[in-house]
Amino acid sequence: MIDKFQIANDTLLVPYDLTESGISKVINDIAGNDAADYADLYFQYVRSESWQLDQSCVKSGSFSIDKGVGLRAVVGDKTAFAYCDDMSMGALLDASSKVKSIVRQGQNKVVKLQRCDSSGSSFYQPVDPIQSLESSQKIGLLNLADQLARAKDSRVKEVTASISGSYETVLIVRPDGGLVPDVRPMVRMNVSVIVEQNGRRETGSSGGGGRTNYLMFTSDKVADYVNEAVRHACINLEAEDAPAGTMEVVLGPGWPGVLLHEAVGHGLEGDFNRKGTSTFSGRIGEQVASGLCTVVDNGTMDGRRGSLNVDDEGNPTQKNILIENGVLKGYMQDSLNARLMNVPVTGNARRESFAYLPMPRMTNTYMLAGDSDPEEIVASMKDGIYAVNFGGGQVDITSGKFVFSANEAYRVENGKILHPVRGATLIGNGPEVMQKISMVGNDLALDAGVGICGKDGQSVPVGVGQPTLKVEALTVGGVQV
Repeated sequence: MIDKFQIANDTLLVPYDLTESGISKVINDIAGNDAADYADLYFQYVRSESWQLDQSCVKSGSFSIDKGVGLRAVVGDKTAFAYCDDMSMGALLDASSKVKSIVRQGQNKVVKLQRCDSSGSSFYQPVDPIQSLESSQKIGLLNLADQLARAKDSRVKEVTASISGSYETVLIVRPDGGLVPDVRPMVRMNVSVIVEQNGRRETGSSGGGGRTNYLMFTSDKVADYVNEAVRHACINLEAEDAPAGTMEVVLGPGWPGVLLHEAVGHGLEGDFNRKGTSTFSGRIGEQVASGLCTVVDNGTMDGRRGSLNVDDEGNPTQKNILIENGVLKGYMQDSLNARLMNVPVTGNARRESFAYLPMPRMTNTYMLAGDSDPEEIVASMKDGIYAVNFGGGQVDITSGKFVFSANEAYRVENGKILHPVRGATLIGNGPEVMQKISMVGNDLALDAGVGICGKDGQSVPVGVGQPTLKVEALTVGGVQV
């Protein structure tokens, strides 16, 4: 078994002449006083690379190293935070002197460091993606994508492909002195094409990834990405203008769960609810969705992009039931909001890097499968839109209102799929739409591993998913007919 403590020690401590006794001095400088409600240290070292192909040539490649430590003390709802990329003992003590300025004088106590067991559940292996393939092999994957796309359809005019990987080591020092390491790999590949027919150009893209190494990108997997990108682009060549109005909408499985993530998931994060700014605030135990809907956030899924062995406060991630049979059961919490709301932490503290404060964030958020056959759901439609894939969108957390664009959708009449449409935007209110879900498919699917979530200027990897869903009435923005 690979020792994550050894990796953390060799990566984060030894190169900078740091020791556990030295770290003990820093955390005691901040937390060795019972007037501090919470304090922690977050050490991080990340090696990242990316390669990009355009016009049948690998035109760019990059490699970077990011390292540093964040120090935090919390009193009530006030937080003092400092970070530095100089990981020497002197820099840490200087930063701790600034952080502890928020802490009131209280009775001194001694925080003893103790290694927390890291041999428990591991949802990904501590492998180094960057070392898993030679540079020539990574370039070969991009060239393969280019060749397959151009051979797939003569209408393909442009191909771009990218591959990226990162190898992250963290060591979290909790206020109780617990030392928690984690080693987090991540890879991603993306293929985009432009097709042209009779002077009309359309785009299509596909890709995937997860917490593993580049070996997941077999030739068959690359071919799957290429086929999906070309299929998507060619369908858009035949698309007609979308209608506008209020109508039935069926959402496809998998990536369309991004609408659930944005329109509902963010509203269930603890900080928004503690502050009373979410449309779900104070509604625990209430019916907030159709009884067909059960929504979970699950950081414990093997190899998934949003999964974590521990969150960024060193707490184990878990499967949290947020909405069960339409009833709101709970929110996602970090330590600060959980303490102020007097509820347990849920393993949802996340931060972009050592230079940012943690906050409650989603991991892998999805709706559980129902009983309906997907074909039955589409066949039940009298007049509406079947949205299979989504592009971007916007959400107002306070009101729950959202606008999302569908980049693959179809017009349906009397249960028959007629033709693809373009320019369809879905407009609604998250909680209201959840109440209008009348059918839930038995085909739960998760996204391919490309999700990125933004909140308060921080981006973190996430997963989304859902089965096929039918919404009885939803406003579709398109072309008025």
